[in-house]
Amino acid sequence: MNVSLRIIPRKDPRDLTQPERFYVKAVKTGNCNLERLAYLISNQSTVREPDCLAVLNAFVHNMLDELGQGRVVELGDLGNFQVGVRSHGSDTPEEVNLTNIKNVVLNYRPSSKIKKRLKTMNFSIQGAQTP
Repeated sequence: MNVSLRIIPRKDPRDLTQPERFYVKAVKTGNCNLERLAYLISNQSTVREPDCLAVLNAFVHNMLDELGQGRVVELGDLGNFQVGVRSHGSDTPEEVNLTNIKNVVLNYRPSSKIKKRLKTMNFSIQGAQTP
């Protein structure tokens, strides 16, 4: 397994007069949807693909329901998901209302197993020469 990277130039948005700097960015190589996951799981078990898909769809439905009730969804080795908000500040607590909310986000905290795996992934820069 190898994650491809590419080099991209970026200006500093805080100071556009500064010269561009170069950064690496992970390259998307495709998507994996619920149907693909169901197919992969069915090939690794005795459960049929439609049954896997039904379970995954039920999982998504129930995860959204639990998140909507303010619960942290704990998924063992995968990690935890929780709803969060980004908001504008107000001068006093009395001025705070729902219009302070800028956007709603889904916070993800990976498990220690996922964090360890991320540290051991192989990376290569597209077009770069290997020593």
